[in-house]
Amino acid sequence: MPILALDRVSKSFGALKVAEEISFALETGEALGVIGPNGAGKSTLFNLITGNIRVDAGIIQFDGRDVTRQPPMARCLAGIGRTFQIPQPFEKLTVFENLLVAGAFGSRKSEREVGDRCADILVETGLYLKANQLAGSLGLLQRKRLELARALATDPKILLLDEIAGGLTEAECGELVETIRAIHRRGVSIIWVEHVLHALNSVVRRLVVLHFGRVIGDGDPDTIMASKDVREIYLGIDV
Repeated sequence: MPILALDRVSKSFGALKVAEEISFALETGEALGVIGPNGAGKSTLFNLITGNIRVDAGIIQFDGRDVTRQPPMARCLAGIGRTFQIPQPFEKLTVFENLLVAGAFGSRKSEREVGDRCADILVETGLYLKANQLAGSLGLLQRKRLELARALATDPKILLLDEIAGGLTEAECGELVETIRAIHRRGVSIIWVEHVLHALNSVVRRLVVLHFGRVIGDGDPDTIMASKDVREIYLGIDV
C-alpha cells in the first residue's frame, strides 16, 4: 500500500488554477523527485500535502487514512515532515533548542523525552558542533541542515524537501546529498522538489513533472529527461 496517494487533487485561487487534478502515489520507502519550471505549482503541492492550503477537490490519503480535511498539526503528528525553501529557524534559540521545540510539538512529548533523539539528529545532520550556537548566526549550509534536522525531529514517516540544495556550493551540496541518502536508507520516504538536478537524481529513482499545476510526466529520471515535452518546457530546449 502506498504511504501517500493523491487522487485528482485540485486547487484554484480565483481564476488561477494552481493544482489541476494531480494524481500520483508514493510507495513506502520510495524517494520521489518533483521538477518543473518556476510557477509550476511545486511548493503549492507541498502545501496541499501538509494541509497549509485546503484542497478544492480530490482526496489525499496518508498511511492508509484520508487526511484531506485534517489540519497541518494533525498531519505532522501523523508523520508528514517538511522543510521550507527559505529556512525558518527560531533565530534567538540555539540549534539544539530548535530541535527540542520541533521534537516536542511534533510528537506531543516532553523536551526530556525527545532530548536523546534530538542529540542523535545533531550528529546525523552534522550540526553537533553547532548545538549551542544561536540559529540566527548560522551560515546558509548550516541553516539548510537545521531545517532538515527540525523536520527529522518530528519523527516523520515521509519527508518533504523543498529545494534544500538551492544556493549551496558544489561541495556543500555533495555533503547534504550524502545526509539525505543516509536518511533515505533508514527507511524514510522522501518527496524532493529541486532544481539542482544532479543532486536530485543521485537520490531519487522516479520523477514527477509539474507544469501549470498539472502532472505532465511520471517515470524514471532517464525517460523523463529524454521526453520532448519536458525538455522544451523545463529545460527550455527547442526539440
